[in-house]
Amino acid sequence: MDFKSKVAVVTGGAQGIGKCIREEFKKAGAYVCVIDIKDNDYFVGDLSDKMTLERFAEKVIADFGHVDYLINNAAPLSRGIANASYEDFEYALKVGVTAPFYLAKLFMPYFAEGASIINISSSRDRMSQPQTESYTAAKGGISALTHALAISLTGRVRVNSISPGWIDTMNTQYEGADAVQHPAGRVGKPIDIANMVLYLCSDMAGFITGENICIDGGMTRQMIYHRDCGWSLDIKKGD
Repeated sequence: MDFKSKVAVVTGGAQGIGKCIREEFKKAGAYVCVIDIKDNDYFVGDLSDKMTLERFAEKVIADFGHVDYLINNAAPLSRGIANASYEDFEYALKVGVTAPFYLAKLFMPYFAEGASIINISSSRDRMSQPQTESYTAAKGGISALTHALAISLTGRVRVNSISPGWIDTMNTQYEGADAVQHPAGRVGKPIDIANMVLYLCSDMAGFITGENICIDGGMTRQMIYHRDCGWSLDIKKGD
């Protein structure tokens, strides 16, 4: 895939999946504009702040004049109902849903022909662990935002989302149950997500829009009941 001289905006691109996406775009010849609260070589800023988003968009357009790809990757805060404050929950939604919406709006007049928006959701948009309400709500929101934007931007920008499962960003070697529990036989890697991002931005995916693609090694397709796969539920009296 050749992205020579294309302009890719990547939120949360200083580490983890976002860093891998940034590196793969650069390898393919693209200019990459990162915004992250952590240090990076383009723009440091908090995605929850409206004026920061506006200053970032102004810089991108001043530097390049247009945008080919917007990758909304920044991860929202994860707190549960037991310990999340009102402000925690609001912050998660600002980073995870409001910022992707507002960046799409800010860049709307500047999207080039053949442009794409890719939203990074999570398999938690359809399943949960306890005490993850802020993160899960934000990921569910961006999945729904994806098909709404795809319809509103019909004929101008293709909009898709990716829902990663367990993606190891620390280069850990997982073996045993951690790996085997995945139908694919291993824990995911950032490149698994980056490859799909670049594919969805390419002309090869020209007939795909409004779609959510779950990349989780098959975990959300695996049905497990009590005593399946060596798992059992111990219910104690009084619980």
